[in-house]
Amino acid sequence: MARKVIITVAQTGAFHGKEANPNIPLTPKEIADSAYECYNAGAAIVHVHARDKEGISTNDPAVYNEIGAGIRAKCNLITQYSTAPANRAGTCAEDGMKLLYDKDLVKPDMCSLDCSLISTSWGGRTFVYEWYRDFLIKYAKMMKDMGIKPELECFEPTSVEDIFNILQPAGVLDGPVSLSFVMGMDKISQGAISFSEENLDFMIKKLPRDQFVNFSTISIGAKNHVPGMAMTVLKGGGARVGMEDNIYYAPGELLKSNAQMVERAVRIIRELGLEVATPDEARDILNIPHLK
Repeated sequence: MARKVIITVAQTGAFHGKEANPNIPLTPKEIADSAYECYNAGAAIVHVHARDKEGISTNDPAVYNEIGAGIRAKCNLITQYSTAPANRAGTCAEDGMKLLYDKDLVKPDMCSLDCSLISTSWGGRTFVYEWYRDFLIKYAKMMKDMGIKPELECFEPTSVEDIFNILQPAGVLDGPVSLSFVMGMDKISQGAISFSEENLDFMIKKLPRDQFVNFSTISIGAKNHVPGMAMTVLKGGGARVGMEDNIYYAPGELLKSNAQMVERAVRIIRELGLEVATPDEARDILNIPHLK
């Protein structure tokens, strides 16, 4: 049987908004509606960032709950909440974890857990992401205890080593490990690796060969987005697409929707002789419980 490829769609991030592409979804309803379109197009996982009523990045659990409930009402997509701190002055790493403490949390299937020490310059300010090892162990364990699978985001090679040399031996990760290589943020983030096939191969070679690891590439920018997705699929990984990473369908042509890029990923995967995993098939691959 042909390999099943998991498509993850990241519909909106913490940085650009409708000023960059008017079609990017920002409100909870827009995000839930877009997620359903992506589900129908072939996505298995939806990576979720939240925005407030002014369209600014937020870690407010109430907004995540509204988004999560909206998606769950429509389909069985695997929900993956971002725990990155909101892109606003004064935030810190702990702010990104607020949703895990919310007693009314519409529990996601997965949460991102960023594993690199980087600094980012955006909007006239520079801020450091304090994702230290003890922080990662604490919240990987908390996610495990809550039945939430972490999606481990790696901006450079040593963070891949930390996953398998520090976090996994600490017993805070259930198998299979799922991770994303974040590539192409080097222009705004110190400590982030650029995208190239050589760098992608190097990151993949950091993965252990004695266990199955689910991996994908968050290839940032119009130049990198489709090549990074296609190369990763060819090299045994999943497909990550969406307006968080890239707002263009082609040079000078803005994406009309996130589903448009999911549809392209589906075509590429099938042309390569592979199959697209459904949400339920992705749950089996990642050892995530099915929805009741």
